[in-house]
Amino acid sequence: MQADRRKSDPWLVTAAVALVVLGMLNMVSTGMTSLAERHAILAVVGLGAMWATSRMRISALSRFGWVMFTVTVVLLVAVPLVGIATKGAQRWLDLGVFTLQPSEMAKLALVLVPATILAGGNTLGRFVAVLLVASVPVALVALQPDLSTAVVLVATVMLMLILARVPLLRLAPLFAIGVLSLPLAVLFLRPYQLERIHVFLSGGADPQGSGWAAWQADIAIGSAGWWGLGREPDYNLRAEYLPESQHDLAFASLVYGWGLVAGVAVVVAVVVIVWRSVLAARTARTREGALVAAGIGGLFGIHTAVSVAQSLSLLPHTGMPIPVFSYGGTASIVGFVSIGLVLAVRRDGVTRPLWATEPRKRRLPRGVSVGAGTLTASLVAMSVFAWQLQTAHGTELRATSDTQMLRCIRLPAERGQILDRTGVPVAVNVAEYTVAVVARMFAEGDPAVRDQLAALLGITPDQLAEELRSSGGELQVVLARVGPEQARLIVDAHLPWVLVYPTGRRHYPQGPVLASILGYVGIADQEDMQFWPNLPLGSRVGKAGLEKQYDALLRGTDGRQCVYVNPGGRPVGTGERVDPVRGHDLRLHLDLGMQQAATDALAQAVRSSGGDLGAAVVMDARTGAVLALASVPGYDNNVFGPPADLAALAAQTEGPGPGRMLNHAVQTAVPPGSTFKIVVASANAASHVLSPDTVLQGGAAYTYGGHTFANWQPMAGNSLLGAIQWSDNVYFYQLADLLGPQRIATTATELGAGTRSGIDLPSESQGFLGTPENVGSIGGTWYPGSTLLMGIGQGTVTSTPLQVARWTSGIATGAMVTPQLAAAYGPAEAVPIPTAEPRRLSFADELGPVRAGMRASAAAGTAGQLASLPVTAGAKTGTAEDPSAPGKGLNAWFSAVVPFEEPEIVVTALVRGGGFGSATAGPVVKGLLERYLAQIRGPAPTR
Repeated sequence: MQADRRKSDPWLVTAAVALVVLGMLNMVSTGMTSLAERHAILAVVGLGAMWATSRMRISALSRFGWVMFTVTVVLLVAVPLVGIATKGAQRWLDLGVFTLQPSEMAKLALVLVPATILAGGNTLGRFVAVLLVASVPVALVALQPDLSTAVVLVATVMLMLILARVPLLRLAPLFAIGVLSLPLAVLFLRPYQLERIHVFLSGGADPQGSGWAAWQADIAIGSAGWWGLGREPDYNLRAEYLPESQHDLAFASLVYGWGLVAGVAVVVAVVVIVWRSVLAARTARTREGALVAAGIGGLFGIHTAVSVAQSLSLLPHTGMPIPVFSYGGTASIVGFVSIGLVLAVRRDGVTRPLWATEPRKRRLPRGVSVGAGTLTASLVAMSVFAWQLQTAHGTELRATSDTQMLRCIRLPAERGQILDRTGVPVAVNVAEYTVAVVARMFAEGDPAVRDQLAALLGITPDQLAEELRSSGGELQVVLARVGPEQARLIVDAHLPWVLVYPTGRRHYPQGPVLASILGYVGIADQEDMQFWPNLPLGSRVGKAGLEKQYDALLRGTDGRQCVYVNPGGRPVGTGERVDPVRGHDLRLHLDLGMQQAATDALAQAVRSSGGDLGAAVVMDARTGAVLALASVPGYDNNVFGPPADLAALAAQTEGPGPGRMLNHAVQTAVPPGSTFKIVVASANAASHVLSPDTVLQGGAAYTYGGHTFANWQPMAGNSLLGAIQWSDNVYFYQLADLLGPQRIATTATELGAGTRSGIDLPSESQGFLGTPENVGSIGGTWYPGSTLLMGIGQGTVTSTPLQVARWTSGIATGAMVTPQLAAAYGPAEAVPIPTAEPRRLSFADELGPVRAGMRASAAAGTAGQLASLPVTAGAKTGTAEDPSAPGKGLNAWFSAVVPFEEPEIVVTALVRGGGFGSATAGPVVKGLLERYLAQIRGPAPTR
């Protein structure tokens, strides 16, 4: 109790000094040392003014208030005439040594004068007098225009009316007028003020535009933690991103630098000022003194609550400083004078208690304790809100704080090579490098460095300067593309702000021979960005073929050279550098010699037969490893760059004929013709509908349902072996009729017809395997003869050469393999990419008669040309009718496996429009088998 009767109030003075110190810490941490020094000088002056006003007699309070009010009005009148304008508003007077903001003085004046008027009683006349007197400074401030301060002045007057116990019936119309006039206030707001309100109400304003201040305040408070970031070496740069860090957003800035602990210290200091002002009001000897103390405490509390709320984006940014804490000469001096007046009220009440003019209950302002409690609760709640922001989003906001001051230049990783099975490169990088500079830092650096780089590039310094001037404000300026020797000289020169990295241009030495397998590289588009969400803008990615399929392995990991930038985007220092990581090399099962031989043989077959396209598959029947996947005609993937050769590209993709861009082995599905007969025979083996030894009638044709279905030549009756050996259509018409489409489709599906093989290439065609159900679902009709045509691989059946190769090897081995081009990745000690385990057919043990027919065909049948091979073979030929084929509309098919007792390799060839399979496709297959047996065949591979 003894402490409460002291003349002075050390708690109040300590709280004021603490706010000054915290304000100085904020300015020092943000590099504003000169402002911190001025703040300290103003604090010393303010403390002197506080001591002087604390000695004032309460009887002089009225006179002091009116003098201050008069001086304030005079100064406000002078502002439009000689004031300093900022953001379209005139608010300051330049007095030479310092600037003065009269509107800050008006806040205290509108505490003192209403207290003087209302201390005499709550008559209607006094109520009206307060409104009339207050309207003068309010109107003058609004005309500056400074609407936010005008609103504060109105709020100050309303606070004094409430504290003075003015009847609520008189206040109700004022509240109603205030609410109704809010929409009209929009007409008087400046554009930036409207933007602030929009940011607050929308919650979705552009963080780079109108929402900048709110977003930066969130970052500052959310990322600071308990102890702040002010001791980090890059904090001064971080602090530049927070606007008004010494004034409007000083609370957010303090937390940013010194942590939430410092922010709580500000709240505690203000709460102390509020409650000590309430205590002074309770101690006051006069009603006027009580109103002044309570009003000043309320003014401090409201200012702080609004300022903290705007820092937390709980209110629109209003430009509301915290008295004494935020930088501002007038506000600081007025704040100290206000505290001095509270001390004067307390001193008078403590030293002259018996001179009280009214009973204590009448002197005590209305709701002063409730109001102080509400302000305290609000400030505590906002402190908790700040802590929750840090807890929930601290990591995210800290990352944002880090990244917003960095701009990184992507250093593209060198793409891995693609090699054939023997290590021959088939996709390589052009030995070409980009030379670039960080534009502003390099341009403003040492002239000798610029001259040295110009010499290394073989250009004049003036040409280099012109390149930099025409950069258009870009962070990075590309100066040249150079060869490896020139690039090495530039790297060895160690020039600051100079970057050298691979251009990323790809070269394919074999061109059209492998283009449909390898694909090409291009700049990532929207689809690529969606597939790879973290892909940097401008990245080069695989767009087709193996380049696309294994892009993640080949592309590598880009590096980056980061630079620190200020809020204006200007580089100010070197940041982190992360070197790129080269992509993995990709080694294939593909044999370049076999691929070249297959391509040459196909091209010859297409030319000599009058066909329009060809495809060949050479695949390991045991593992699915693909040794060749030839496609004719091809295209030159070198023209895709990037940058692409548009003229050459147009020449390849435009005009008549089959699509050059397709790999016809996996993307062109046509009727498989008689090669499908071994699938139908396998369906019979699986279902045991007809004994393979049963001889069915032969002939030149077969009549069914009033329609005649031709044989390719007249034949006598055949069993299954002879029907496969000589490709007897009539036999398979009858067998298909006996089996029905569902049995055939079930077996064909297990053998891979109508489904994608799973080869490691994008955009594989699945072909089509028609049944009554799926044909009907697409609006077609399944006729009785459709089943017969299905039996010879015509009608509603289309397949790719790869699908034919799979069912050929599957029937020969009893297991289905998954085709695969890639064998391993990495450097010399490559990591294997295992092929899938073969899937054993459910009817594998029943396939003996079908295999016997394939063996007979290769020994002395339609595929008899294979009889001269040094090992046994099994095969099936096909001549399919195809309306899309040129010439007579016949596709030439040939598919074979060797050695037949223990199959190692399957070779399948198609020439669309090539005529008879044995005549056109047969030599292609035989030549490739001979090459395999002579050059490639080795021990059985391991998986």
